[in-house]
Amino acid sequence: MSLAHPAISVVVPMRNEGPNVEPLLREIALALDGVAHEILCIDDGSTDDTAAELERMRAAGLSVRPLRHRRSCGQSAGVVTGVRAARAPWIATLDGDGQNDPADIPKLWRRAQAEINGAAISGAGLDGSGINGAQAGGTGAAGALERVAGAATAVEGAASGPGAILVAGWRTTRRDTTVKRLSSRIANRVRARLLGDATPDTGCGLKVFPRALFLALPPFDHMHRFLPALVIRQGGRVVSEPVNHRPRTRGVSNYGTLDRLAVGLVDLLGVMWLQRRWKRPELLPEAPGTLARPVEQGDDVARGSGLADAARPGGQVSEAVGDAARRDGLPAAPAPANGLGGTPR
Repeated sequence: MSLAHPAISVVVPMRNEGPNVEPLLREIALALDGVAHEILCIDDGSTDDTAAELERMRAAGLSVRPLRHRRSCGQSAGVVTGVRAARAPWIATLDGDGQNDPADIPKLWRRAQAEINGAAISGAGLDGSGINGAQAGGTGAAGALERVAGAATAVEGAASGPGAILVAGWRTTRRDTTVKRLSSRIANRVRARLLGDATPDTGCGLKVFPRALFLALPPFDHMHRFLPALVIRQGGRVVSEPVNHRPRTRGVSNYGTLDRLAVGLVDLLGVMWLQRRWKRPELLPEAPGTLARPVEQGDDVARGSGLADAARPGGQVSEAVGDAARRDGLPAAPAPANGLGGTPR
């Protein structure tokens, strides 16, 4: 099920993953069957048939939006491109090699909402048995996810505060080579020690978070490996959820272990610098009777009207935002001049 206003956008960076396109996209569509969603596949300068396969899947009726980089810019650039183009307030990311299991997306999304709402998750019709315990308001996984998606409309677009939550996948059983497993284990321990992100598996591509939260983070190459630390720096929270991990059965790795190690130390020092160069101010309540200022593009104030995420591509800025602003007695934010969702960097 895909609508003009999706509840969740799945962002998949790809490079030379032609054989994985169809099976992965069909798995994502199955995992989110009955839920308003879109799949953004970012072709990072592929030289194989990735672009042709994506177009074939779009023509076949899948809710996929292929986006192409003229040349390869890296996995983080693919994630940034996808999130900026996304139309949903929630984002799920996963790798394009088929090793992440799309069936875990609902579990991570549900965990994010549970962290925000606490006991309110029970009122959405879910019991301890998980998503299949849905009752009224819909049937099966689709009804459960739709109710969960609407359970926290007041905070789901927040870039800080209670709604700023990142749920990171935790590959408790890795299906990789010995070299990859050892290098990841060492990197995770070093990062946790120096950055204090308390995340056992920052390298897992499967993550769920609010779009507005990501847009508030500083974009840079290889940032996808430091999202937990960046979210904590922003004032958000990070939790880890065990996920399935599968061996690669098609294609070959396109972002190598040596590439990651070569830049890892420099990136780590850069993130440490960012952490030390920012203090999060704690705002005191405004005086009674203070007039509210106009809401600006990129505003991270958590409002139920959705004004925190006002600037979206594809014509989303306009009527819905304007109507919400008028209901709150505020002027609507103007459309972004640069054509991108989020604050210009």
